[in-house]
Amino acid sequence: MLICCLLIVSSGGFVRAQNLSPDVLRVHHKAVVIDTHTDTPMNLLKDGFNLAGSHTLPSRVDIPRLREGEVDAVFFALFTPQRDRTPETYEETYKLAYQMLDSTRVMVGRNPAKVAMAASPAEIIRLSKKNRTAVCLGMENGFPLAKDITRVKEFYDRGVRYITLCHSANNDICDSSNDRKGPEHDGLSNFGKQVVAEMNRLGMIIDVSHISDKSFFDVVSLSKAPVIASHSSVRSVCDNPRNMSDAMLKALAGNGGVIQICILGSYIAPDDTSSVNYKKMKELYIKYNYGQYRNDDERREAHHAWDSIQQYFPPVLPTIAQAVDHIDYAVALMGIDHVGIGSDFDGGGGLADCADVADFPKITAELLKRGYSRQEINKIWGGNFLRVFREVERAAGKKPF
Repeated sequence: MLICCLLIVSSGGFVRAQNLSPDVLRVHHKAVVIDTHTDTPMNLLKDGFNLAGSHTLPSRVDIPRLREGEVDAVFFALFTPQRDRTPETYEETYKLAYQMLDSTRVMVGRNPAKVAMAASPAEIIRLSKKNRTAVCLGMENGFPLAKDITRVKEFYDRGVRYITLCHSANNDICDSSNDRKGPEHDGLSNFGKQVVAEMNRLGMIIDVSHISDKSFFDVVSLSKAPVIASHSSVRSVCDNPRNMSDAMLKALAGNGGVIQICILGSYIAPDDTSSVNYKKMKELYIKYNYGQYRNDDERREAHHAWDSIQQYFPPVLPTIAQAVDHIDYAVALMGIDHVGIGSDFDGGGGLADCADVADFPKITAELLKRGYSRQEINKIWGGNFLRVFREVERAAGKKPF
């Protein structure tokens, strides 16, 4: 998730999936479509937000649009911003993670005909065959663990199946790719090494998005199972520290892992630093300490301010074609078995011609246009991630059920 909020643009000009060719829709329908990262749980905490309702931008994920986009599984990330490490903030952030977790389960439970919670590859496939979307849980930022290793199992037992080890600042687990103060641990901390081992033991997927280059190489050298980058893109195509270098991509492929290309504008193409949007957003980043909020009231205030900027000063967004350039590059470097898609919708993700999850078939159309086979598209949309998920479970000694 980027610390900025979502872009508000009119959806009236977008061509929806129904206008695509029958061949495109047929290929998309047969794929197991998995989005490995959305920040939709933040919306569930807003008064009046109903996951079953039809929403407009800035919301990008709801049940009607998940079904329209034929999304077989979506990971709802329990995002918590990094804060000062005090007993009070540990407790507040821990409670916030549970608020999002519990709200997700309640909302999904109210709509059993169309969605259901899932915590394994087998459950995702079973639900897909029943034409229901699997809602899975991830955690973005390990801050709620509060240096308590037992909380890894606690969240696993509540259905969380990956942890993004940090966010936009260093935490107790590892260094971040974006901390303005520079590295604190020179990669993984001693506690972070325990977290990696415990996640391997449990069969929980390690997510390396947001972490520093050194932290990444530490994880790959220690993990006994493949890892994922749930929402990252390619640094050689767009030079952003949140994206992955060629060396990282090669190491990720050697680990057996997958990069889930993130369709957030700043990770797909460089920002226009002369635009009003960029300048106003930068002012807000500084005002709100780059997302390290002092309390929940400040977090809500910042999100409201960001929504307003995006409404009145929207940026020019990259396109699906530019996002697929990242897929092309990663496939050429790593091979077809190591690339997927994680939108970061409801956390900053969105393209000029891909406003929400209902537009996902248009990505399939672009992949077909570039000559990807049906089998290759199946791997990109979900097959590669499911393979990693199964391997993580096998490494922990878990049997498929």
